[in-house]
Amino acid sequence: MMMIRFLAPAASLLLGLSLAAGDARAQGPLEIDAEYSASVWAIPVGRVALSAELGQESYTARAVSQAAGLGALFSDVRIESAVEGAIAAGRARPQTYAHDEFTGAKHRRIDMSFDGRVARSVAAPDFSSWGEPPASEADRSGAIDPMTAVLMLAEAMTGDAPCSGVLPVFDGRLRYDLDLRARGRETVRTRAWRGEALVCDAYYRPISGYTDEQRPEPGELRHPLTFWLAPLADGRNLPVRIHTRAGFGVTIELKALELRGSGAR
Repeated sequence: MMMIRFLAPAASLLLGLSLAAGDARAQGPLEIDAEYSASVWAIPVGRVALSAELGQESYTARAVSQAAGLGALFSDVRIESAVEGAIAAGRARPQTYAHDEFTGAKHRRIDMSFDGRVARSVAAPDFSSWGEPPASEADRSGAIDPMTAVLMLAEAMTGDAPCSGVLPVFDGRLRYDLDLRARGRETVRTRAWRGEALVCDAYYRPISGYTDEQRPEPGELRHPLTFWLAPLADGRNLPVRIHTRAGFGVTIELKALELRGSGAR
């Protein structure tokens, strides 16, 4: 179960990066379908299926994460996430976000809205605890969902200081920051892509909404989520790999990618 709970936010990050920083000259929407595989010590443990449509003024995205290979022997968790939002002045602004988690016969759904730039969520069934302390309105003010977070992260890949700053994220219960730090460039080889990639670390900083059992140990927080981002010809940054050393260490790599519409190459 721990592995799939890692895949859910990671899938959101991967999808957001695929959408970002498109060619400003593109007039129609760009449709994206991508598949990623997750492994521990080179052993397959999960898969992520992603789909999205990015227009000039709006975006939609969906990610499905589930166990596979050896991971399916220990977990039957399936997580589906979806977001809709607007794009104004080149920045993504979420309007609705939904998160469904299926564990065996159990199902919990979280729906989020962002009226007045304050993230609000409803869970069904409700949580027995919303954390100690729960995320306050002040914590949720200006916060964004995990998918939109990396739409904004990819904006930080350009300019004089790429991969810098702090992103405030709320997933419907947990409020955390992503502290971005650049690591330079490296040559990367995967089954789907090879070449030079920008390397970016995102350090996870818990803020509120955590129970004692959920709060990460200090040792886990030392290890960032590391992204290898491949620059495409149309200006987008494609995530070809994501890795964390936390826990057993998980690596997610691009397996397949299909682009349709304006900006497709």
